[in-house]
Amino acid sequence: MDTIPGVLRAAAERFGDHPAYVTPARSLGFAALLAEVRATAAGYVAQGLQPGERVALWAPNSIDWAVAALAVTYAGGTLVPLNSRYTGHEAADIVDRSGATLVVVDDGFLGRTQVADLRAASALPRVRAIVEIADLEGLRASGEQVSRAEVEARAEAVRPDDVADILFTSGTTGRPKGAMSAHRQSVGVARTWGELGGVTADDRYLVVNPFFHAFGYKVGILTSLTTGATLHPLATFDLATTIDLIEGERITVLPGAPTIYQSLLAAPERAGRDLSSLRLAVTGAATVPVVLIERMREELGIDQVVTAFGMTEAVVVTMARADDPADLVARTCGRAIPGMETRIGDGGELLVRGEFVMLGYLDDPAATAAASDDDGWLHTGDVGELDAAGNLRITDRLKDMYICGGFNVYPAEVEQVLLRSDAIADAAVVGVPDERMGEVGRAFVVARSGAHLDPEALLAHAREHLANFKVPRSVVAVDALPRNLAGKVLKNELRNRS
Repeated sequence: MDTIPGVLRAAAERFGDHPAYVTPARSLGFAALLAEVRATAAGYVAQGLQPGERVALWAPNSIDWAVAALAVTYAGGTLVPLNSRYTGHEAADIVDRSGATLVVVDDGFLGRTQVADLRAASALPRVRAIVEIADLEGLRASGEQVSRAEVEARAEAVRPDDVADILFTSGTTGRPKGAMSAHRQSVGVARTWGELGGVTADDRYLVVNPFFHAFGYKVGILTSLTTGATLHPLATFDLATTIDLIEGERITVLPGAPTIYQSLLAAPERAGRDLSSLRLAVTGAATVPVVLIERMREELGIDQVVTAFGMTEAVVVTMARADDPADLVARTCGRAIPGMETRIGDGGELLVRGEFVMLGYLDDPAATAAASDDDGWLHTGDVGELDAAGNLRITDRLKDMYICGGFNVYPAEVEQVLLRSDAIADAAVVGVPDERMGEVGRAFVVARSGAHLDPEALLAHAREHLANFKVPRSVVAVDALPRNLAGKVLKNELRNRS
């Protein structure tokens, strides 16, 4: 059955004690994973979770993240992952708007006070309990009063068309929108990605991509269930740790943003290290230089280097294939994967349609209608070209979104935060090239009359309200922003100034 509980049970039966997760602290086989998920699901039921209710998960990559996430759907709930770098304000907004009744959180991650920050940002009116991920054992203990039969009945009752997860993505309005996916979609895209990558139970898969992101969750956690691959989760990207893990654990699969591979190639500590186990790298989220693809194959010895295009609303749309030449992999995002279609619409906009396009945006029929037309085509907001073989090349963005270190940043959201500063009368943010991060934000700001503009104070204000990847790296003071006759900021003109 194409449900997450279904593929988890099938994986436990098929792969048994084969390692599902390995970290320096512990490892967990597929059968043991199922047992922990069942017990955690019972804990959720004991906390009052009802079928269809939502659970927000705010934590970095770990074995416990996977257990906590899989247990949500096993108990019949819907998973709402939160970016581990979010501020309390950002996290609370999504908890409130999603109507989450439980929140699982890694309190103290990066030296912060997540629980206190949540409570300071909102009264959390729908939340029954906040569970610290470090105390999943306590949650499981509370679930001992729940019968095994009741938990299994919850898992059995889940249907392929039920909403499995809601992943929030910002839009051009700056307000995050929750993209809803059914179980059949989340499982299907994970299975398809694994098949195209040739992933098997022999693979050892280093997951640098965050679990809260579709790349880490759906083509990480869920692909492991459909293939039997062993996952090695990293809470934060650390170059030395990554090299140690590749060599020591004989890592074979390493997907990620181009930044990861550029860092590996530039690392002096790579000298003399054996990274020859790497066989598959899947990258995207930015323009990829041809020379990077060539160096990944030649210097890192990665047999299969491919690029892909996806988005929260569709996860994976296109993907290059194993035998594609380096220049095609670098120039394009590959061809539509099985079950998906692509075409170019008005103004060169990329349109996508198929099995893995979201069900719609949570509680936002207007945004859903604006994103998808009557024929089922999702309007991506990206401008692209398709060659004769159907390979996609992204040439521009209709939306102003840029990508910093593999994460989407929507300027409207950043601008709204900047405009809350008493010193700012007007603001516009654009992405500018950065050798390491791909793109970083540059804020063009107009000071209020009589106000003193302190760029460092403005950036400090932004850090209080935004995750670090959204915070601009530089501030440029201008007398006025360039606008057209309709009042729209001419961002191309600002980019040309950069």
